[in-house]
Amino acid sequence: MMQSSSIQSGHPDNHPGKQTLLLVDDTPENLTILGQILMPHYKVRVASSGVRALDIARSEPRPDLILLDVMMPDMDGYEVIHQLKSGIETQDIPVIFVTALSEAEDEAKGLELGAADYITKPVRPAIVLARVKSQLELKDARNILVNQNQWLESEVERRIHQNQLVQDVTLRALASLAETKDNETGAHIKRTQNYVRVLAEKLAELPEYASILDSATIQKYTRAAPLHDIGKVGIPDAILKKPGKLDASEWEIMKTHAKVGSDAIWRALKDEEDLQSFDFLYIVMDIAHYHHEKWDGSGYPEGLKGNAIPLAARLMALADVFDAMVSRRVYKDPIDINETRRHINANSETHFDPRVVEAFNASFDEFLAIAARYPET
Repeated sequence: MMQSSSIQSGHPDNHPGKQTLLLVDDTPENLTILGQILMPHYKVRVASSGVRALDIARSEPRPDLILLDVMMPDMDGYEVIHQLKSGIETQDIPVIFVTALSEAEDEAKGLELGAADYITKPVRPAIVLARVKSQLELKDARNILVNQNQWLESEVERRIHQNQLVQDVTLRALASLAETKDNETGAHIKRTQNYVRVLAEKLAELPEYASILDSATIQKYTRAAPLHDIGKVGIPDAILKKPGKLDASEWEIMKTHAKVGSDAIWRALKDEEDLQSFDFLYIVMDIAHYHHEKWDGSGYPEGLKGNAIPLAARLMALADVFDAMVSRRVYKDPIDINETRRHINANSETHFDPRVVEAFNASFDEFLAIAARYPET
């Protein structure tokens, strides 16, 4: 009986560059006839059973097209194609049924199972060659389309990533404007940015926040955090860098930095036609404008209370206070980190959103790790 590896000189390696066909039939004479028709044009492999056909189809190199007999012992062609179409590695290999069955319902069953075409026995060389060529051309066209789509997807991802990098660099550049004016440092920006991320991720574990704080929103909050104090560029150096406590008039000027920051972003944004495309900048404005609001309504600049304060700003409020307390400034020494924790807990429901304080306590070790990762120089 004819073996499954090749038909004489029809082994795949004997026709480099040609497409490979797998012929499946339990009758050697039928394999010989098809092989003589196809070998001058294609690499040809054969299998005399359904089980062997599946083994070949699942191994490399995979055939480009399978010509499959229906009536075979042990495993018929219908079961073979069912298994081919069920496997990820074989589901895209086109199959042409080659069979003596000629009833319409037989053809319909094969097509329903995923056959690309149907050739009846006895075969005619011209028909076989035409059908095989047609299916291989269709397969090539599909492959080209898939490759183009994959390239387009990768190119879109590349450009999105590139734009993301440009945006991040721009944000850091803007944040650095505030740094040059203020006593705070780049490490402060990295720490507070990561504190906001950790708090948001911890809140996202709660049912009431799961739908609000998806991964995309958390990323936006994290990226927006460095611009929380961008408005300090509008505050005089004498106030920003004063080593002692600010007097009442100086403090009133200092408090304007929240509105100065959000107003600057709004002026750049307001003339754009599609404002919905700039939802990220709205988050930046929320953080810049409201991160000094307090849960009990005693904050500034608007005196908002409770959940009326945007969530991103409530996260930023705790992150900013924590970092300010544990860091050295020209006007103060750093405060012990455990004392800072006690202060934050003591001001839950007054200064801070109590759920954000809970998230802070649950992620305190992560706060410590972030503080150690980005120390002051």
